[in-house]
Amino acid sequence: MEGTVDGFRYGAVTPVAAYVMACLGGALGLRCIVRSLLNAESWKPGWLALGAASIGCGIWTMHFIAMIGFQVEETRIRYDTGLTLLSLAVAIVVVGVGVFIVGYRGAGTANLAFAGIVTGLGVAAMHYLGMYAMRLNGAIDYDVFTVALSVLIAIVAATAALWAAVTVRGFLTSLGASLVMGVAVSGMHYTAMAAVSVHVHGTTGGSWAGASASSLLLPMLVGPVIFLVLAGVVVMFDPLLVLGDADWSRATARRKPAVPPAEEALAPAHSSPFETPVGPSRARQHPYDTPQRAAEW
Repeated sequence: MEGTVDGFRYGAVTPVAAYVMACLGGALGLRCIVRSLLNAESWKPGWLALGAASIGCGIWTMHFIAMIGFQVEETRIRYDTGLTLLSLAVAIVVVGVGVFIVGYRGAGTANLAFAGIVTGLGVAAMHYLGMYAMRLNGAIDYDVFTVALSVLIAIVAATAALWAAVTVRGFLTSLGASLVMGVAVSGMHYTAMAAVSVHVHGTTGGSWAGASASSLLLPMLVGPVIFLVLAGVVVMFDPLLVLGDADWSRATARRKPAVPPAEEALAPAHSSPFETPVGPSRARQHPYDTPQRAAEW
């Protein structure tokens, strides 16, 4: 028997909340990656890792917030805890691979294409691994064409996100890029969900292994959300992340104290390493400072 699938159980609440989390993760991740590029003295691996974790947590949180609104009317839905956590690890790791490639090797065509494909396939793998973690009294079928379309959207979204990460500098432009990322990631998710159909085995209501959506997903979402909030605090208290390259340079120039011209003068060069540099006051006291005094001496 074909089950009645509904992806919007709570109306617009779950799609909007999922989109907001995708945008938040994208915005924080972009700013952290930009931070590693603006200052050569910063700890680059740390900033890139924080950016990858922010984007990965944002994508994973978006997916499972959206899944809270997914139901099959004829059967309950439960989730395998181990596979659900594994999907979070996959999201962070694959985004990290793409971020470190473009962070260290640049956004050349070959690097960007390779990193985008790897990251996009990883994001799609995270989604379908999360779907595989579902436990219900039935079998889930997928439309092959729609699945392929969702994977293509994931690759394009990942490539665009990585390009923005190494190209966009200003705060407002990063914010705009994160909004576009949110649309792309949410579009990938709901395209993939459009490929789903469920064949229910029966309406016996028997139990099966796994935790319900409310008992598993809501508590598990707390951790990534707290992480994103903490990452947001790091961004807010770093002026270089908030201002951007040009504004930070101007602010630094305004705060830099003026150096008196006398202190900027360089000591005269000497032809021999054994010559002793003589300052202006010392030169006036030397008996040979003028030809006339040298003759008198």
